[in-house]
Amino acid sequence: MEIKNEVLNRKAQKPIIFDLFFKQTNKPKALVIFCHGYKGFKDWGPWDLVAQHFKNNDLFFVKFNFSHNGGTVKQPIDFPDLDAFAENNYSKELQDLDDLINYLLSQNNDYLSEIDINNITLIGHSRGGGIATIKASEDSRITDLITWASVCAFGKRTSTTGDLKQWKIDGVKYVLNGRTKQQMPHNYQFYLDYKANKERLNIEKCCKKIKIPHLIIHAIDDPSVKFEEAKNLHKWNPNSKLFKLENSNHVFDGKHPWEEKNLPKALEAVTKQSLMFIT
Repeated sequence: MEIKNEVLNRKAQKPIIFDLFFKQTNKPKALVIFCHGYKGFKDWGPWDLVAQHFKNNDLFFVKFNFSHNGGTVKQPIDFPDLDAFAENNYSKELQDLDDLINYLLSQNNDYLSEIDINNITLIGHSRGGGIATIKASEDSRITDLITWASVCAFGKRTSTTGDLKQWKIDGVKYVLNGRTKQQMPHNYQFYLDYKANKERLNIEKCCKKIKIPHLIIHAIDDPSVKFEEAKNLHKWNPNSKLFKLENSNHVFDGKHPWEEKNLPKALEAVTKQSLMFIT
């Protein structure tokens, strides 16, 4: 089954839009939850094809939009709601992930019988890798962690740093989305949230706490998040497995829109390594 654009409504919070990919067998399957990255969304490029690979390997695969990623219920692709994007922060993304996990493991989930509640893998791409790492370090329900081209520190990101004095004066700063040409706003609250939760958001500290199996996948020539960041993650968790990808980029040669029927070779390798790690 492929169930697209399910809506998780929450009290006094924006809803979460998510997709389910699984074979309906009434037998429990390992749950895999995919967290997209900065300026990302669940329907980006070849993510649907990735989801199908996990489904075909008898896993229960879930991908979702963070509630303040800039998408809406009616338009989950791209960024029609820049006001929401401006109010996003790391704490909200962690809360979104927690709320989604709680829902998937609850009796409110019509497909709970298809999920092995004792076998939960988080996969995070780019910034989503940082979120997944923090969540895995603090939630005992998570049994495996996989990061794809993950950041190793939130404090160094352009969305967190910059001219702080001017940002505070203006209340907002903008980052260009090269594909859509939108000026993506970040309200100053983003920095305040980071400062207020700096200890919790310390990826190095979280990485050192992880005791579960941890796979790190990163392209050596990644121009967006340098391979050095993967080496740091691996250094902080020496029991992790580091898979180096040759001749690829930050999105493993994917692009949006993706109109091919097959995955790009690099992303196919990433998916294969991830499946071997889980199954």
